[in-house]
Amino acid sequence: MSSQANFDQNFKELKNRLKLISDADPDQYHNDHSITRYLKAFKTVDAAFQAILKTNKWKKEYNVAELTEEHPTIKNNLALKKARVLRHRDMQGRSVIYIPAKNHSVNDREIDELTQFIVFCLEEASKKSFEDVIDNFCIVFDLKNFSLTCMDYPLIKNIIWLLSRHYPERLGVCLIYNAPTVFSGCWAIIRGWLDENTSSKVTFVNSEEDLCQYLIPDILPTDM
Repeated sequence: MSSQANFDQNFKELKNRLKLISDADPDQYHNDHSITRYLKAFKTVDAAFQAILKTNKWKKEYNVAELTEEHPTIKNNLALKKARVLRHRDMQGRSVIYIPAKNHSVNDREIDELTQFIVFCLEEASKKSFEDVIDNFCIVFDLKNFSLTCMDYPLIKNIIWLLSRHYPERLGVCLIYNAPTVFSGCWAIIRGWLDENTSSKVTFVNSEEDLCQYLIPDILPTDM
């Protein structure tokens, strides 16, 4: 059996399993695109099925549905310009999460609240995805005016965990823009936490000309 035929068979089995529980509880429903992402990320039907159930449980316990622009934590972090899901898309049609590192200080943040805000951004970017065309998103870390006080390893670990456990295969590309020399030491540590697939999606962009390969520079905010 070819690898594609095997994947198609596993997809059908996983979809049937999920239908049994979503018929009883509609909140457990995942569409075909989501099922495909979980199966690609977790490889086997059993592992993907368990991962989906864990995500469903986590979203309920974490009150993800309540993380809207009116939520106090979200409203505060939007006002502080910690990150933004942009109105425009990248060259591939992906939704874009823009994160200006200069607006962050590891010494002046509450990790749980900031993680809630990251979940909000991941949810917004996911909702903006044209899944029939491309179902992953672009994250831009703008390191202009970066200093070591901006480097928040616990938060980066949380982002990696969220992407791998609850938003699998959602990351299409991660652009590291305007990285100063001092960031090379930080990247050596972060790269060790990434699997090969995720690491391959990280691209350092050092000029506006290079950035144009991925998105039109004019879509990046000038008010953050």
